[in-house]
Amino acid sequence: MSGIVFFGTNNLSLLKKFYTKRIGARIWKDQGDCIIFRKGDFCFAFCERGGKPETCGIITFIFDGREPVDKIYHRLVDIAEGEPESRVPNYNIYQFFGKDPEGRTLEFQCFLDGSE
Repeated sequence: MSGIVFFGTNNLSLLKKFYTKRIGARIWKDQGDCIIFRKGDFCFAFCERGGKPETCGIITFIFDGREPVDKIYHRLVDIAEGEPESRVPNYNIYQFFGKDPEGRTLEFQCFLDGSE
């Protein structure tokens, strides 16, 4: 099973640049006023709707270990909210948060398997 999470935006061109250039997502489908992005197995989309952008929830990107999380952290340090840290034992993850240009919360994480 697959799926897509959609968000309303008022600045599709800004998000297109941010998610392709900064996050490394690729455009899966460009429907003019709606763009579907893909990063690994995760699909998410933004549709031009005008008005206030939809910013509820968290967009979480999952990586295969601490090193890739650290790598993207160094690329996104200007939008990061704190440094990467472990959440053990509650969640057994390593992560950091940031914000996209419209204020959506982004999470970059990996699951720890006990060997790290």
